[in-house]
Parts: sequence; structure tokens; C-alpha cells
Amino acid sequence: MSAALLIVDMQEMLVPLVWRGEELADRIAALAREARRHGAPVIALRQIGPSGTEFDPEQPGTRISARIGLEPTDLVVPKTATDAFYRTDLAALLAERDVDTVVLTGLATDYCVDATARSALSHGLDVVLVRDGHSPAADGDPAAGLTAEQVVARHNRLLGTAVHPGGTLRLVAAADVAFGR
Repeated sequence: MSAALLIVDMQEMLVPLVWRGEELADRIAALAREARRHGAPVIALRQIGPSGTEFDPEQPGTRISARIGLEPTDLVVPKTATDAFYRTDLAALLAERDVDTVVLTGLATDYCVDATARSALSHGLDVVLVRDGHSPAADGDPAAGLTAEQVVARHNRLLGTAVHPGGTLRLVAAADVAFGR
């Protein structure tokens, strides 16, 4: 297995708005240190949008949270859709590094993490979804009557049991993620 850590949208303006955001950022920072220790690429995805919008890339809140502790060797890939592969060079970056497995973390469980997990599978990659490494909005999904904790549990269950002809998806706790080759 040649793995890369994918960190989805852990941006300054979003971390305070999600369920246990600072705790999640610290957990992901530890995963990033472990990935680097084993020579695995660390790739942070950054949601951007048009000038003048909340995701205007010139706005300071759109930067990756300092809590993640990105290093100069880490890659930051801007994206404009929930699917991190859509019109980005993510697939090419992974292929160049012979990555066949992505360790997936970040925001938000029910949007970009879900879409990126499914797309990674469609790209033939195996996915290790860090079961305690993603988070939805702090209030969960009130329209569906789900707390944040229930949103995480639901998506872990749905993604963990999905059948897909591309890669495979495994759920792994952050403490049990192994980047060793």
C-alpha cells in the first residue's frame, strides 16, 4: 500500500463552525505528522470560490487552519466542488506519487468528505476513511433530525458498506491508521 493523507477543507473559517472542530484539527495534525514520518504525502484540499464570495481565495479565512501544521513539503490543492477530484489535479498528483490508497479526513462529513470518498473509489483508489477524522456542521443536520454525532455515524455506516467496482473503503480509527509501507 502506498498511501497519502487527504485533508479536506480544514480551513480557518470552517474549523470553528463544525462539531468538535479544534479537536478534529488536532487529530488530523497528528495524522499528518505520522504520514510525514513514514514518507506519505500530505495533501490539503482547499475550497475556493469566486471573488467576493465567502470562499474567495484572497480572504484569510479560506487558508488551511494553522492547527493542522502544514509543512512546506505538503501540497495544497484548490477545489471548487464538493468532489476534490472534480477539475483538479488531485488524481494526477496521486498517480505521480504511485498512491493507491487515500487516508481521508476533514470537512464536512455529509458534503465534501462523502463526495471525495465516492470519487476516490471511482478513480480506482482504496480509501481509509478515518472514522473519527471527519465532522459535519456543529448542529448536525436539523432538517433530517440528526445530531452531528449521528451524521458521522450514518456516513461511516453508509460509506463503510457501499459496494463499488473501483477501490475498497475501510473505516479505521485515527489511532489505528498505519502509513507504513
